[in-house]
Amino acid sequence: MLRIADVWKSYGNLQVLKKISFEVAEREVKVIFGPSGSGKSTLLRCINMLSPPDKGKVYLCGQNLMAPEINLNEMRARIGMVFQHFNLFVHLKAIDNVSIGLRRGKGLPKEEARAKALKTLARVKMEDWADHYPAQLSGGQQQRVGIARALSMDPDVILFDEPTSALDPELIGEVLQVMLDIAKTGTTMVVVTHEMGFANAVASEMIFLDRGIIVECGTPQHFFTSPKSERVKRFLKQIDILYGRHEELLKLPNEEGSK
Repeated sequence: MLRIADVWKSYGNLQVLKKISFEVAEREVKVIFGPSGSGKSTLLRCINMLSPPDKGKVYLCGQNLMAPEINLNEMRARIGMVFQHFNLFVHLKAIDNVSIGLRRGKGLPKEEARAKALKTLARVKMEDWADHYPAQLSGGQQQRVGIARALSMDPDVILFDEPTSALDPELIGEVLQVMLDIAKTGTTMVVVTHEMGFANAVASEMIFLDRGIIVECGTPQHFFTSPKSERVKRFLKQIDILYGRHEELLKLPNEEGSK
């Protein structure tokens, strides 16, 4: 479905990605993780050509997105994108945020686009909020609208760029549950995340990225039982400590309330 071949990307003198190569099969969920600044978001932007690679190739269903004859707008419509900070149009209701791509990108008539948007909102349990503006929605609800927007286009693959990083802790679960449900339907996904529980549940393969290079690849079982790189071991230990403290903090209000 997707092939990344020897991709390099720099901004000025800063080399962000170095010789990145991997493949994503149909119905596969690929999880990319690593420290901040390792190039994860840049990699996703290279895949959907928002920031084309300096060198290398990106193939979608066998078509080279770097080829001069490629219609990039048409190809981008086949790559869904879910952003960290939702990127919804604040002046449009939820249903219009979802249907606008169907109307402008796929040329669907207004009523047909609206019907499909409503059906897609139902998939992420947001149909009752269809006529609300983003400012009237919680962060988790806004992100679910963002996911519906990507799903509605029936893309070949959906890219998720740390979709829970901008959410309050109590809202993360609702978004992860929607992503789990989508993964179970066989949607091809590339997910940048630090949510190791999600990765363990659905990832076909995990990729650890650090300083712009792929340090280690493997199944969730490999990473959680026997990672090879000392860098990966240190990172996973830090994640475990962070999430352990995070869970303890979440318990405090309930404990205090029960006294």
